[in-house]
Amino acid sequence: MSFFKKEYLKKIDSCIERGFYKDTWESLSQYRVPEGYKNLKFGIFIHWGIFSVPAFANEWYSRNMYIQGSPEFEHHVKTFGPQKDFGYKDFISMFKAEKFNADEWTDLFKEAGAQYMIPVAEHHDGFQMYDSDISRWNSAEMGPCRNVLKELSDSATQKGIVAGCSSHRVEHWFFMGHGKEFESDVTEYEKEGDFYWPAMPERDLNDSFSTPAPSKEFMEDWLVRCCELVDRYCPSIFYFDWWIHHSAVKPYLRKFAAYYYNRAEENGRMAVINYKHDAFAFGTAVVDIERGKLADVKPYVWQTDTAVAYNSWCYTTGNQYKNPVNIVQNLADIVSKNGRLLLNIGPKADGTIPVEDASILRAIGRWLKVNGEAIYDTTVWRYAAEGPTMTIEGQFGDSSQPEYTSEDIRFTCGKGCIYAIVLKWPEDGNVTVKSLASAAPGNLPVFSGIIKNVRLLAENTTDVEYSRDNYGLHISAKDVKSDYPVVFRIEVDD
Repeated sequence: MSFFKKEYLKKIDSCIERGFYKDTWESLSQYRVPEGYKNLKFGIFIHWGIFSVPAFANEWYSRNMYIQGSPEFEHHVKTFGPQKDFGYKDFISMFKAEKFNADEWTDLFKEAGAQYMIPVAEHHDGFQMYDSDISRWNSAEMGPCRNVLKELSDSATQKGIVAGCSSHRVEHWFFMGHGKEFESDVTEYEKEGDFYWPAMPERDLNDSFSTPAPSKEFMEDWLVRCCELVDRYCPSIFYFDWWIHHSAVKPYLRKFAAYYYNRAEENGRMAVINYKHDAFAFGTAVVDIERGKLADVKPYVWQTDTAVAYNSWCYTTGNQYKNPVNIVQNLADIVSKNGRLLLNIGPKADGTIPVEDASILRAIGRWLKVNGEAIYDTTVWRYAAEGPTMTIEGQFGDSSQPEYTSEDIRFTCGKGCIYAIVLKWPEDGNVTVKSLASAAPGNLPVFSGIIKNVRLLAENTTDVEYSRDNYGLHISAKDVKSDYPVVFRIEVDD
């Protein structure tokens, strides 16, 4: 064990010993999600790293290029040569990031209407996108020779964007393991501290008790990496990818959470952990649904993370991009149910953001500039949604997009108003909000409040006609033409 690692582990134990939070679920259950996080509704996720160089298939290239017979394996041999002569590590010198400009990126995020940003600090491939004392395999010492995470975090903070980071390190336990199955460069770099270490065999990844289980040495390395990120870069949000649900990781998860929350208490900072697959005890961190949503409103805050592309989280030459209209529809659906959307982009190896990614972000930004009042600083209403289109609950549900109708409406509230977000605007300009119906004689109303005014959120004022009966609030805005959701601010009086 290195001296740095040994001393850091002592520092972690000392912080937990003197801090409010201990490394038990009972103690961590005292955690409460900060109010500042509850107000965040839209963020940007960034998958950028060595995998952006081959730009083939997806961000799992480092694993798949060592799986004999896979498309990535065949592509690699054909394009770069045998893995024993040109391995994944050899992409590092090609990862130059010569056009990377953190301010240009965060300007775009601001234009998109994003409130927070989570760059991937370390992906499964084991290459750190920040300066680190635990490994020399990082972007500050190799490749671009830039402290990417620091540059992005500093720039985001200056622009009022909440800065976080993500760690996908735990999957590195098995990620390079297939490289040991044939003659490749993996066997040359498998000692502790090496780039490919530990390169263990890959088993059933859904089995929380799969063997070989992550070792003490690996998990201590993982813990120090995560805590170093906390101390050096002060992330307000710390996102964990999957596989932290493995049983061998649990004691170290509790240690990390106690350390992170205690350090935040010491420094008066916001601290939020995003997790999935029930890795944390419920209530000790914030639930994340990968490429999926929850079907109905929840009493707890949650998050969806998804990407602008269907097929990959990183840039590839064959990305299949989503329609920004659908992304905005999903944003409205998520926020109405007490969630927030973390939308991923994948920059190119040279540090530029692809035209397609930027175009999608700008389209979202244009919609939020007009309709953000119904998204930002809002809370859930008594109903989240009405309409015939059902939301499929669970992860990986965004491979197909729901066909919303003009009857599909999502609700938020704030500033004493109710916001009705019509997910698909009808050609005739007429909609009925059934959740705001009055009552037929002798019956109780669905909504007992007094509707004072109905106003369209639009850059140019458009006259809105409305009336209310026992079938609903009828709104007519025949001059409105839009492919995007249309939002009405419903002012109520008591």
